[in-house]
Amino acid sequence: MQPNTRLNKEDCDKNPAPDFHRRYRGIVGSLGCLVKMTRPDLAWAYSELSKYMQFSGKTHMLAAEHVLCYLRGTWNQTIRYSRDSHDNPNVLWGWADTDWASDTDTRRSHTEHILMMNGVPISCKSRRQDNVSLSTSEAEFVAASQAGQEAIYYVKRYPILDFLKLKPLFSKDSLACVAMSENPVRRKFSRHIDIRKYYVGELVLNGLLKLVPLRTRKMVADALTKSLPSLAFVGHRQIMTGYTSFAAKLLRCVGG
Repeated sequence: MQPNTRLNKEDCDKNPAPDFHRRYRGIVGSLGCLVKMTRPDLAWAYSELSKYMQFSGKTHMLAAEHVLCYLRGTWNQTIRYSRDSHDNPNVLWGWADTDWASDTDTRRSHTEHILMMNGVPISCKSRRQDNVSLSTSEAEFVAASQAGQEAIYYVKRYPILDFLKLKPLFSKDSLACVAMSENPVRRKFSRHIDIRKYYVGELVLNGLLKLVPLRTRKMVADALTKSLPSLAFVGHRQIMTGYTSFAAKLLRCVGG
């Protein structure tokens, strides 16, 4: 999408023409298929457009058509699987990020995580959080908890990962979230966070997961929480689809 794009319900048409409505639903439905199969870089755009399936307006259609133009220019982009050796084979790692209070209709935050293995994504989610977060720390903590659930699911799903006792690694650009995960005490700035969201803290304390600090400009998941300038978006896309290596540097910086 265009940088700084923010769709909202004020642009909705309560009585869209049948042909217009059908075309919009067809575009968004097709994008959903691509996101699930080969194009994780479309996850945020799909998540935003799908919120207005029922009462889509002209602004929403223009945004959807812009995504189609992007697809036309990147028709050959997909997830790239390779036989190249990796420094840390079969290690789960990824990014988890959030855009605090980004939904202008509800002021809920938008959460994204990408789970990688051997240089390619095996899970990607971009969605609006279920509740309003009262601070950036809470929003980041929710994102980390959801990412932790997904990582533990894959560890249990593939017995070889559980057998090797490999600890999934997630990069976060929030030092507060990393600190809270390693020492989840109820300070005055975090006491409002619901107890269910402390799940990630338990995972870290039990040695099942580790959060790693990362500079915001290197946060690949940032591309799937908001619309970024083209240069930044393309750089993140190359990493998340396996065209540019990032895993080795990340794992070395945390000691494997």
